[in-house]
Amino acid sequence: MPVTTGFNHVATVTADLDRLKQFYADAFEATVTFEMAKADDHPRMAILDLGGGAALNAFEAEPDEIVGDRRKQGGRGPIDHFALAVESRDVLDGVRDRIVAAGGEVGDIQRLGSEWSLFFRDIDGMELEVTAPLAS
Repeated sequence: MPVTTGFNHVATVTADLDRLKQFYADAFEATVTFEMAKADDHPRMAILDLGGGAALNAFEAEPDEIVGDRRKQGGRGPIDHFALAVESRDVLDGVRDRIVAAGGEVGDIQRLGSEWSLFFRDIDGMELEVTAPLAS
């Protein structure tokens, strides 16, 4: 049995922290649980509660300091994307609409193994995923 209990958070970098916080609030009802102003040794950051004990830690950086191509698989670095989980296909359908209303781009909901999967791009163009169990 694994000694870990799952993922705690995923960290990401954005050029506009306020815009990113608003997107995740609008699309996923994420709430900000912590904010830190920029300091000499640390960028401005926010921790967003994504539910289920998972968080998104977002750091703000100048656009020219963000390395990689968020729109290209393999260009995003060694961690390609993360997936958020919802409880059912009905919730997934609603989240799809919320992502669009919040300014994100969405693909088609598809079956991947034992889950429904929706790939989307957040407000910064980063490709991510939302999944729901197939038997819901």
